[in-house]
Amino acid sequence: MHTTKYTITFVLILSAVVALLLTGFREGTKDLAKAGEEIFNKRAILKTIESELDGGKMVADLNAEEVNSIFDTKIEQKVLNMKGEVLDANAVMAAGYKGGRAIDVEIAKEKKKPEMDRILPLFEYNGKEKVYVMSVIGSGLWDIIWGNIAVRSDKSTIVGASFDHAGETPGLGAEIKDNPKFPAAFAGKKIYTADGMYKSITSRKGGAVDPMHDVDGLSGATVTADGVTEMMIRGIKYYEPYLKNN
Repeated sequence: MHTTKYTITFVLILSAVVALLLTGFREGTKDLAKAGEEIFNKRAILKTIESELDGGKMVADLNAEEVNSIFDTKIEQKVLNMKGEVLDANAVMAAGYKGGRAIDVEIAKEKKKPEMDRILPLFEYNGKEKVYVMSVIGSGLWDIIWGNIAVRSDKSTIVGASFDHAGETPGLGAEIKDNPKFPAAFAGKKIYTADGMYKSITSRKGGAVDPMHDVDGLSGATVTADGVTEMMIRGIKYYEPYLKNN
């Protein structure tokens, strides 16, 4: 029979070996995981401009190579400060993003900074017309929610939207992502009123009232829908200094 000392030593050595193996596996697959996450984020951005893609392509049908090809040939990535100034790659890397591109910016990380210290990712799609894709983030019932909003060259008409969440309730708040009718309702809505006043979009409980600035809310998910409204109004406003001057 083994002594207590032997058993404890064996367990400690085994634990150390397992920990080393897990660390090695994590480090060995880190680049692969990052590449996969990047493709996922790029798909979410492309989903907002699906109607503008050449040949009527559906984002779900694109492989990773095709997604990267569209980004490389059709999309200009910019990173802005809160004054609407475009930052160079060195400034973006100095903010903590190794790649220095818009796709590298983590809006959840930026949300934790003081408002005037944040940086904003912007994606400009050069197709039949220029389309601007902005990233917004807010709070749902349980955790953060976020989205990408594309507007036409008039800087007001929404082309498309995509939303996601960290922990909303399936069948309720999670419908911002799971129910395609919700993001689809944003297409054609207006960020500005006819006289040029900023208004953005409201996810309205009980149904849309203003046909140009409202979408139907989510049944049973008032807090999440209100979170969408808040992040649309606040988040898109952040881009206004750039959009007004470009």
